[in-house]
Amino acid sequence: MQTIEAPTLSAQGAQIPAVGYGTMLFPVPERAVELIAGSLEHGYRHIDTARKYGSEKWVGEGIRASSLPRKDIWVTTKVTEENAKAGDFERSLDTSLKALGLDYVDLLLIHWPQPKVPLEETLGALAKARRGGLAKNIGVSNFTVALLNEAVGKCSEPLFTNQIEYHAYIRQDKVIAACRKHGLLVTCHVPLARGAVLKDPLIRDVATSHGKTAAQVALKWLVQQPDIVVVPRGLEHFEIQENIDIFDFELTASEMSQISGLRDRNQRLVDPEVRRPVWDEG
Repeated sequence: MQTIEAPTLSAQGAQIPAVGYGTMLFPVPERAVELIAGSLEHGYRHIDTARKYGSEKWVGEGIRASSLPRKDIWVTTKVTEENAKAGDFERSLDTSLKALGLDYVDLLLIHWPQPKVPLEETLGALAKARRGGLAKNIGVSNFTVALLNEAVGKCSEPLFTNQIEYHAYIRQDKVIAACRKHGLLVTCHVPLARGAVLKDPLIRDVATSHGKTAAQVALKWLVQQPDIVVVPRGLEHFEIQENIDIFDFELTASEMSQISGLRDRNQRLVDPEVRRPVWDEG
């Protein structure tokens, strides 16, 4: 089995692997532990989960099935917006750690903004988790420019990342610029647009010219941009290996520009009506 380790990106004194294994929506739950453990065998050192995904128990089992020491694996989890109140937040994190079978996570995120609870209350619980050593790093997810500015201003501990929907079919220039302004990394969920970009003729042509797959080109386009982390999911071992095998080639400036032009489609896929903020356009 080929083992490929992704390079790391740094923020707030921590190093995160640029490619992680995403664990949202396993359609075949009985294979979840096998696939998570397999990702570690393929070289992944970063696993992304969340309380809402229902995959934390499988992540913990997958880690224990590997021979890797805990310190070598970066684990991200998230507290959902239903648990935005301070006491609920703490209980949610405790539940996550017990499900994972871990003493701490490397990164803890507010999964979605919750307009019914003051942001400073949720941020206070998030910061407390970092100070208490339950989370080595903290951040947010699905935050707009305005929410990100507010979070940075009100959080007593430094934020590490904003995890957002970003792929070749959506333009996120404003929020990415805000992340860079505040020194945050950008983590991309659904980086393959749930498979939509894999059928794109331009991406497929670029892939053919490099002897790579469409998925590899779409992910490379992301990580070749500054301060970008990706967490693609793979449901077969060949997909898992394919998604991390993107560091032996470079896209040309022309190819990067052409693929960037696809963002004008502005195709947002993760837009739940019950909790969506007012998105930034572009």
